[in-house]
Amino acid sequence: MHHLNDGNYGGHVEPRGAPQRRVIHHSATTIVVTKLSVGPMDNNCYILADADTDAGIIIDAADDADRVLDVVGDTEITTILTTHGHRDHWQALAAVARATDARVLHHREEQSRIPVPPHGTVTHGDRVSVGAAAVEILHTPGHTDGSVSVLLTGAADDRPHVAGHLFTGDTLFPGGPGATVGAQQFEQIMRSLRSHLFSLDDDTWVYPGHGDDTTIGTERPRLDEWQARGW
Repeated sequence: MHHLNDGNYGGHVEPRGAPQRRVIHHSATTIVVTKLSVGPMDNNCYILADADTDAGIIIDAADDADRVLDVVGDTEITTILTTHGHRDHWQALAAVARATDARVLHHREEQSRIPVPPHGTVTHGDRVSVGAAAVEILHTPGHTDGSVSVLLTGAADDRPHVAGHLFTGDTLFPGGPGATVGAQQFEQIMRSLRSHLFSLDDDTWVYPGHGDDTTIGTERPRLDEWQARGW
């Protein structure tokens, strides 16, 4: 798998502005990633679609349901994954799920936070199909107990690639981990980063829950600085 930017994709989208799209040549198909900013907290909503079958998933139907559905267009959304249960990440979930008849998935630890009953729950290592491709679920607690990150992997029946495209919710941003409420949660999120995210290759592209993109290689040198800084 390698990256091919569509137009001037650089990972930046303006609040309520035009979406950006990136074309990814995948081992099994071609995946189009669409990124748009929604809602008053500049949440990123991501749509991943198999260009050959028009099957896709949404990561964080965060807000602005009508706008999300307009961007979805004719893509057949099969699944909506929610990275964690903070309110700003699921405001459009119910409406988008009704409109697309997609299954709703999140980690079981987030069920009390998300008022939309899931069709199932995900755990570390689970894989979710995106047409002929798949994403792998990484359980990355710390910001919340059930926070997950989502890794675009190889073909659905293949072993996952080490490098790729990583959707981190509020677990990792340019410049540090997501917010935590105390020292215990901070240590938990740092373990998640070291064990599951920073075990990936440096060229892994990171798509966070808010703001601009980054890469694992860009952030790796700062890990010890973040640890020393604490929560």
